[in-house]
Amino acid sequence: MMTSDNILVITSIISIVLHDYYNLYAPCDALNDRLYKDQFKMKKTTHKFLQQILMISLGLSLAIAAHAHHSHSNIDRNNIKQHTGVVSDYSWSMPHVYLKVMAPNQEGDVVEYSIELLHPPGMQRMGWEKGSFKPGDRITWSGASDRNPNRYYSGLEWAERGDGVRFNTENQEEEVQPSTDFTGVWVRDLQGERPTYAPPSGWPYNELAQEQVDNYDEVQNPALDCEDQGPPRATLLPYPVRISRQDEDTFIIEYELRKGSRVIYLDNAPDSVESSIWGYSVGHFEDDELVVETSNFSSNRWGNHAGVNSSTQKHLVERFSLSNNGLSLDIQMTLTDPVYLTEPVTFDYHMAKIMDRDFVQVSCTTENARLFLEGGYSR
Repeated sequence: MMTSDNILVITSIISIVLHDYYNLYAPCDALNDRLYKDQFKMKKTTHKFLQQILMISLGLSLAIAAHAHHSHSNIDRNNIKQHTGVVSDYSWSMPHVYLKVMAPNQEGDVVEYSIELLHPPGMQRMGWEKGSFKPGDRITWSGASDRNPNRYYSGLEWAERGDGVRFNTENQEEEVQPSTDFTGVWVRDLQGERPTYAPPSGWPYNELAQEQVDNYDEVQNPALDCEDQGPPRATLLPYPVRISRQDEDTFIIEYELRKGSRVIYLDNAPDSVESSIWGYSVGHFEDDELVVETSNFSSNRWGNHAGVNSSTQKHLVERFSLSNNGLSLDIQMTLTDPVYLTEPVTFDYHMAKIMDRDFVQVSCTTENARLFLEGGYSR
C-alpha cells in the first residue's frame, strides 16, 4: 500500500519546480494529485458514489505514476524512524515548505535534519499553517530515512509539536460543489493519458526544438529561478486553477502560486493588449463548449512544455467542456508554434472540481526552489 510518506518521498520533490510537472512534474505531483482528489466529498449519495469510483481509479493511477516518476532515490521508504529535536527553521514559501530540525543522530551527535514538504496551499489542505512551527519549537516526527546514515534528510508521516498538537500528511475532508458554467476551482485529474514531465514524445519538433529536447535536463527548469510559464504549460502543472466570470462578457482564469492571470473576452474585446506569457484570449460558445483562442504571446522558457520553449508566434486553441455532472472539466488543446513545431499538435487534458476557496499566494524563493538538490534528486 502506498503510504502518505511513500507518496511524499516518491513524488514530492518539486511541484512547480520540476514539473513537467511525467518525467518532470513528478515528485510533488502525485502527492498533489492525491491531495486534491481526496476532496471529492459530496452530500448527495449519488455524488458520493461517483466520488468513490473516481477515487479508486485515481488511486490506481497514482500508484503507477509514483513508480514511473522521479523520486528521491536516497530515501529508504522501508526505514521509518521517529526523531525528536528542536526546529531551527520553518520555511513557508514556494515551491516547497521545509522544516529544519536540530536532533541527535544515531551516534547521539546533534545534527540538522531537512524535511521536505509540499507547497503552502497543499500543506494548508492538510491543516498546516505558516505559524504551525517556529524556530525553538520542540518537535517529534516520523518519516522515511536517508539510505546514507551520514545524510540527514527525512520524509514525513506526521509531526507533533511540543504542546501536543499533531500535524499529519492526510488531506482534510471538504465538500465539493459541481460547476454548471465552468466557474470554480479545478485541479489536474489523472484520467486518460497521463501528462508528461519530460518533453512529450511524438510531438512534431523541428530541429531547434529537437535540440532542446535532446539536451533536456530538469535542473534547467525555469521554476528553479522562480519564473512562471504561460499556457498550455501553466494549465498542465498540478496546481489549482480558478475560473470566474468578471461579467457576462469576460472569464478570468487564475493560476494558484503564479503571478498574473488570463482574461478571456467573449465580447467587447480590446483592439490590442500588450504581449505577455498569458497572451490575448478571445472566446465563444459552440453549443455547450467554451472555445478559446489565444495569441499575442511573449517568448517563454519552457512555455510549450517541459524542456520546450515557446515563441511570439505561439497560438493556442482550447475547447472546454463539463462532464461527470459538473465535477470534471475536459480540455482539448491545439498548440501551434512554427518556431519550434513543424505542425500543430492536439492533446486532451482533464481537471477535477475541488472545493471553492480563496487562493493562496506566497513568494517563491530561489533558495527553496533549489533545496530539492539537497534531497538527492535523481532520475
